[in-house]
Amino acid sequence: MSLCHLRPPLDSDYAILASWIPDFAVSKHWAGPRLPFPFSAAVLPDLLSNANTPAIVDAGASYSLVDTTGQLCGFAQHWVLQPGAVHIGRILVSPHCRGQGYGRRLCQLLITAAVQATGAGKVTLRVYRDNQTALQLYQSLGFTEDHIHSDADMLWMYWQVPG
Repeated sequence: MSLCHLRPPLDSDYAILASWIPDFAVSKHWAGPRLPFPFSAAVLPDLLSNANTPAIVDAGASYSLVDTTGQLCGFAQHWVLQPGAVHIGRILVSPHCRGQGYGRRLCQLLITAAVQATGAGKVTLRVYRDNQTALQLYQSLGFTEDHIHSDADMLWMYWQVPG
């Protein structure tokens, strides 16, 4: 698992990714309520594109986490909502890889890629409060709740880039 790496998603990754999302509840936890469900793998790249979202300063990038055999193990994105901070999201690990450290590795690689791509001094994310597995992971990575932007359902979190 430690030899996993990020690469740009292939067209074939989106069909696999779509198969990991069986219902609206999983879709909502992964990508938020604005992503229509059900969706087809063919339109998923367009649905996940941040290019035409007015609130986003920089559309960012999408990544696939793959193991040494090339098997897709995860997917994630980053984008810029405000200058100086990069937002990470749409983080998802294959059902076959969960509980084995792939989520941690995906987040670590994603944070590194996002900071390198943007030069941001802060990394932000949001997570549903009832998504305890993700919440515990983000806390263990050093993310702290942003009380100003959080609400009853959603925690906004941030991590200051050292230095």
